Amino acid sequence: MFDVLVVGAGHAGCEAAAAASRRGARVGLVTFRREDVGQMSCNPSIGGVGKGHLVRELDVFDGLMGRAADRAAIHRRMLNRSKGPAVWGPRVQADRRLYHEAMVALLGESDVELIVAEALGMTASGGAVTALETSVGRLDCRSLVIATGTFLDSRMFLGEEVVVGGRSGEGASVPLADQLRDLGLGQGRLKTGTPPRLDGRTIDWSRLEEQPSDEEHWLMSAIDDGVRRPQLGCAIARTNAETHEIIEAAFHRSPLFAGSIEGRGPRYCPSIEDKVKRFGGRDGHQIFLEPEGLDDSTVYPNGISTSLPLEVQQAFVRSVAGLDRAEIVRPGYAVEYEFVDPRKLDTTLETQDIRGLFLAGQINGTTGYEEAAAQGLVAGLNAAARATDCDPIRFDRGESYIGVMTDDLTLQGVSEPYRMMTARAEYRLSLRADNAVSRLGRQALAAGCVGQARRRLIEDHFATRESSDWQSSEEAQADALYAPYVERQRREWAAVRADAQLWLGHRVDYAAVPGLSAEMIERLTTARPESLAQASRLAGITPAALSALHVAASRCVA
Repeated sequence: MFDVLVVGAGHAGCEAAAAASRRGARVGLVTFRREDVGQMSCNPSIGGVGKGHLVRELDVFDGLMGRAADRAAIHRRMLNRSKGPAVWGPRVQADRRLYHEAMVALLGESDVELIVAEALGMTASGGAVTALETSVGRLDCRSLVIATGTFLDSRMFLGEEVVVGGRSGEGASVPLADQLRDLGLGQGRLKTGTPPRLDGRTIDWSRLEEQPSDEEHWLMSAIDDGVRRPQLGCAIARTNAETHEIIEAAFHRSPLFAGSIEGRGPRYCPSIEDKVKRFGGRDGHQIFLEPEGLDDSTVYPNGISTSLPLEVQQAFVRSVAGLDRAEIVRPGYAVEYEFVDPRKLDTTLETQDIRGLFLAGQINGTTGYEEAAAQGLVAGLNAAARATDCDPIRFDRGESYIGVMTDDLTLQGVSEPYRMMTARAEYRLSLRADNAVSRLGRQALAAGCVGQARRRLIEDHFATRESSDWQSSEEAQADALYAPYVERQRREWAAVRADAQLWLGHRVDYAAVPGLSAEMIERLTTARPESLAQASRLAGITPAALSALHVAASRCVA
């Protein structure tokens, strides 16, 4: 009998299994193939603005992602360094093979049992999970975490070609999707995609803008495993008018525009054909050329995700300066997959109608490794709690981006793949990447999910906070810098809540409201809320957007 079974060994599944094990549960991790453990299916990077914040929060609870990223890092870049520390975004390029090996090694330090099998369905009795049916037989369990990523009844698209599967060369989880539908979990379909991979030896790097790694050797994790890899540079290319003409001429061959794909894709990571169609007037779009490994010549061209036919991909790639002789080693493609309405979940990520059933990752309508991993932590900790009668762990949105995400998902649901952004947090000036231990350290200790090394780090951190040395620390200096702005932000948000019934009217030109993003303008224009209270209840509306609306409406009233 397993306390917790986890289906799927991607970023959500690995974190869920490890978190449940750290909390004392007997855990089994079920995956199609052993080599799938911790695989970076799309881009070879971890972190970024908002996303890096999630990794740092995950790390406080002894999560795996930050340490695996540090062991595999071949390029480091602190995004937004020219801005304030609240929006600094730690991001690393990782060697794909080394990241996989690091994740396998870190999982090996726990008592997680790896089970190579296909999950066929679950068994429930009395409104609670009792077992998982697999291709190797029935596995009894007290809690079950489903973290199937893009594999739930998924299809891949490359031009006119359609193949069942969630990743190149792999299949789909169809029986499990059928059962989840039968359970009434309110499924829909979403879309993601990946760019063609290029042979770095065929790229003319001399014609491209160099993007070197940071000189400072900072870490994603507070635990330094002492691994240092050679650092590689990235480069920036740019599409042009010829590129766009080639893509436009092939619109009719794109499954995205031909109606073959029903699901909506990620707003902040659109395909190149979608960019060309939506922003036809632009003279070009950036392509970030990212190495995939120290001993691998493959390059990931971030920014040209596509499902156009291979010959079209080759043509538009070679229209770009510096890539005119570039060879494609693997074509880009799109994936359409099923997801479950996250409003059917509690903030612990347990389903409301079936005790012991937890969902984590892209199955909940999110996009991104970091979002998936953070959900894996939440689901794993709470699956162990359900199985062993421990207290559940809930994350407050005022204290963490993990709390912002779980609250957004379970309260508002999703209409497109959900990506973490700092604008989603009411108190984002307080939720910095550098103060994750101060915010969450005591909760991690109380949860009983950290090892001895992590416990010492957290205890030492709080001891230092009480000492005279604290005021000279970078974190204390950032606290002092932001103190007046944090107080102003608190007052502004209190005013928004107090003026919830402030009338907006039906004729507001949202495009003219300063501070609103294109996404917020679209959502508000479609819904036409009458008041701030109505606007606050719209799915996907961020606290930053509500603040901007409040300022604009208050000026009109005045």
